[in-house]
Amino acid sequence: MYEPGSRTAISDYVARGQHCPRRFLLQADVRLVDEPNPRALDNANTPEEYAAAMGTIASLSPATRRVTVQYFALLREQAGRGTESLVTTARTPRELYAELAHRYPFSLDPAVLRVAINSEFGDWSAPLADGDSVVFIPPVAGG
Repeated sequence: MYEPGSRTAISDYVARGQHCPRRFLLQADVRLVDEPNPRALDNANTPEEYAAAMGTIASLSPATRRVTVQYFALLREQAGRGTESLVTTARTPRELYAELAHRYPFSLDPAVLRVAINSEFGDWSAPLADGDSVVFIPPVAGG
């Protein structure tokens, strides 16, 4: 990774007929960054290497799923919408609510809410699947 400010120094290096990035870095004032994943900067120069890299990325990435969320009462006001479709890595309604609570100013604790998945009351730890419809149901008052 190179900072934009290094452009002039790199251009001068190449203009002198030098092309080895390693040699450039050895003579430059650089800061080494620790990367705990030894495969993070793998190079892909062929279609086979690209396919292998994409396979590795897919196996490391958390699974995503598209869900539809409906909001009622106070949650509808706080989210500023009645429904939305989104892509999430949340595995359960509890994780989904926590993710949404970072996005919206939700003031209700999950303990006071009920959750429904695909029109059936469900458990906060039930696994979510691609295409699920989730409703967080706040307590209601009325007569």
